[in-house]
Amino acid sequence: MSTLLPTTEHTAEALDADATARLATIATDLAWLALKAAATSIQADQIKDGSIPDAARHADARTHVDTIVASIDDLAPLFPHDAAYLAAVRTDLLRWADGGFEIPDFYDALAAFQPQQHRIDGLRHLVVFPMYTQNGSTDRHLEALIVETIWPEFVAELERTDYGNKLFVSLRLVDFTSGYDTNSAVLFPETIAMRELPKFTWGAIFQDREAARYRVVVRAASDITKLDLPDDAARLLDDQSLIEQTFVMWDIIHDRTHMRGDLPFDPFMIKQRMPYFLYSLEELRCDLTAYREAFRLEQTLGAVPAEEHGVHELSEDQASILEHAKLVRYAILFDRIFRFPITGTRVRNYDGLGGQLLFAWLHQHHVLDWTDTQLSIDWDAVGDAVVALSDAINELYWRSIDRPKTAHWLAAYELVSGVLAPNPASVWAKGLPEQILAGAPKGYTDAVLDDEFPLSMFYEALGKKMGDTIESTKGITAASIA
Repeated sequence: MSTLLPTTEHTAEALDADATARLATIATDLAWLALKAAATSIQADQIKDGSIPDAARHADARTHVDTIVASIDDLAPLFPHDAAYLAAVRTDLLRWADGGFEIPDFYDALAAFQPQQHRIDGLRHLVVFPMYTQNGSTDRHLEALIVETIWPEFVAELERTDYGNKLFVSLRLVDFTSGYDTNSAVLFPETIAMRELPKFTWGAIFQDREAARYRVVVRAASDITKLDLPDDAARLLDDQSLIEQTFVMWDIIHDRTHMRGDLPFDPFMIKQRMPYFLYSLEELRCDLTAYREAFRLEQTLGAVPAEEHGVHELSEDQASILEHAKLVRYAILFDRIFRFPITGTRVRNYDGLGGQLLFAWLHQHHVLDWTDTQLSIDWDAVGDAVVALSDAINELYWRSIDRPKTAHWLAAYELVSGVLAPNPASVWAKGLPEQILAGAPKGYTDAVLDDEFPLSMFYEALGKKMGDTIESTKGITAASIA
């Protein structure tokens, strides 16, 4: 008896019953555990660039590589869709060992790994790369993961229609080495050690971690602030699958927005040095675009009669899109105002700043109130207020095309500082001196304080009460809060 993986536009090979059963319990599989242990042992000998300079450690490292290669050979039949990649990563591992464990180069394996071609709900991948993990470690270590694709049919319908994004991959963590026992919730090609950057063909986000983190943080924050959650928002806190799918819908719209709109000449995705509040506005722009698109879908699909003369007017996928659209709005709002501002350090924390900006904007527009030590939100007005902030950022971007770079930076600072109080010691707030204004852009960036927009008294108090909760989400998975 064989099991055929779910079908898509790409063909998936059949697995027999034994292989299917083994894949279902892969986190405790002996070959996977051996691979995981060997990779962890190699990490202890690697330095920041991923190499192992201590020749005395090479013999042990070679033994570990041989174990990893043997484990990959054993596990490869469970992942027929990744056959080319697993063969390439095996070759890259052996070449790294044969070359004396210098700076690793896994370009060939990366070029062969194409998860965006297999977006099949429930499909699993074995992933082995030397990499750093964003929001985890800046050191390139050999990491190994078992991941599972999250691709519900309504998201496939979104992607096929108005929200095409062939590069987007949504994943669930099954098991992993220490680089992902952190706050990292992404897998990006540019984090991998390789001789040159390929043309990027995919980017992956672990929505299960985002969802689990959201459930823990928002539950605690809403209790502390005594916020009365609407029924749908409360439902998200109790349903891991529902919030995972909601995050997939949010992220697919967010991700595609980075390269769409009236962008400055250098879009965000091109590496460049600029004041960190520009990154804050870009990330917030993408989130607010996802919010307003969800708002639009909620309004348009919600206007269609659910049933007319015994005939369902909405398809099953459209009904799911409608259900999740409202939930996307709650997810963006609460993740932004509760988790972002008080997560991480105050050193150029651009996600934190974006959350502060959204909270203050809603407060100053009398949509969000903090009175008698209780938080309340005008749910009838919040959608229009969020769209208004989105419009303000879009207007900034539209005007930027006619401005020099530094003039755009100054205009962006004016937008942010018009809502948030700058640091009293800010040079930018006092007005940049003539020598900086007349100089190179580097001078502008150097003048920005690490904490240019400090936390408000509200967030200072919330942060003290939420600190342990935020810390508890490090390395979180859905299984750890089940």
